[in-house]
Amino acid sequence: MEYTVQGLGQLAGISARTLRYYDEIGILKPARMNSSGYRIYGQKEVDRLQQILFYRELGMSLDNIKEIITSPSFDEVEALREHQVKLLAKKEQLEQLISNVDKTIAHKEGRINMSDKEKFAGFKQKLIDDNEKKYGKEIREKYGDDWVNKSNEQVKNMTQDQYDGVTRLANEVNETLKAAMETGDPAGEVAQKAADLHRKWLCFYWDTYSKEAHAGLAQMYVDDPRFTAYYDKEQPGTAEFLRDAILIYTGMKE
Repeated sequence: MEYTVQGLGQLAGISARTLRYYDEIGILKPARMNSSGYRIYGQKEVDRLQQILFYRELGMSLDNIKEIITSPSFDEVEALREHQVKLLAKKEQLEQLISNVDKTIAHKEGRINMSDKEKFAGFKQKLIDDNEKKYGKEIREKYGDDWVNKSNEQVKNMTQDQYDGVTRLANEVNETLKAAMETGDPAGEVAQKAADLHRKWLCFYWDTYSKEAHAGLAQMYVDDPRFTAYYDKEQPGTAEFLRDAILIYTGMKE
């Protein structure tokens, strides 16, 4: 079956403007143009749009999605399996939060007692699950399961003040790093402040801190494209700049 821009947009629940934009950036080209100059989409394009929307649902940027689905090694079935795993993990996170809300309602109505720790367990578990989804494989390969499991337990045992603190600190790291990028100097005062804040942020997760491990993680931000994409999403070169600042901060820069 074939669709016009309007028809495919209605089918997928997106605007015709979005489809035209996807065409402009080369992520979803129509199968052909008809004699009247209208874009026409076939089954192949329908399936590709589904993949794009799956990736968008998982929070990926259009640049990253384009890189993945236009790769010669792209495997549609394997990609669907990966979507399934990630969506099931997302479902589990939502179920944990729903359970937390249910318990909170019961607590407010006097039907059960709910500890302060239980009130925030769902949020902390979501934080752990998000980190595992984004970085789990690479971190476990680099530091080992025991190290990662201890880090996860540390998160679970955070007090609410600690949980709020790590959230504020993450935002402060990003804001300071943004300001440091404007200076262009990874050895400068602002960049070194960003590196120090990054260390403090890590210490909420790490059982023990070492300069070597900090420098190794910073290098991973550059070596692994998924880490790089996270830091470079607003300004290209941020991951490399942070790496350089941390290597200077830890004394590991050659």
